[in-house]
Amino acid sequence: MRIKREEPGPGQLSVWDFPRPPALVQWHEHVVVTFAGVVVAETNEAWCVLETSHPPTYYLPPDAFPPGGTRSADGTTFCEWKGVASYLDVVAGEWVAPRAAWTYPTPTESFAVLRDHVAIYPAAMDSCTVDGHPVLPQPGGFYGGWVTPRVVGPFKGTPGTQGW
Repeated sequence: MRIKREEPGPGQLSVWDFPRPPALVQWHEHVVVTFAGVVVAETNEAWCVLETSHPPTYYLPPDAFPPGGTRSADGTTFCEWKGVASYLDVVAGEWVAPRAAWTYPTPTESFAVLRDHVAIYPAAMDSCTVDGHPVLPQPGGFYGGWVTPRVVGPFKGTPGTQGW
């Protein structure tokens, strides 16, 4: 299958220029996440994981969340680059988004800066914004990438992309 790469415009990046293994960047963008009508996270210190064919996955520092804003959830998964991920519920008062986030309590050495940072599935939230721009979730439901005006695809996760 031949992939037709979208050409980035001014100020944009193509996910096809992102490396594998992934890279870490910190753009110091203003990230705001709302759930159940409440701001559940806000930061300018998110780390982004950039991997070929994926929109960036944003990892927010623990202090971006209010006390009790996340809690442990069942399940783990393994990433060949980052290690074992633990899942989290996102909590806003009486409202809970089950397994809407994940973290790496003991990431691999190459991704040590992500220790205890939290990635959120944007589809599970009311909204996520980056510098005021609404975030679209990475297609497919499995991956946690954030599609913003900064990036162009095509993105892994759409039908027919499993083998990418």
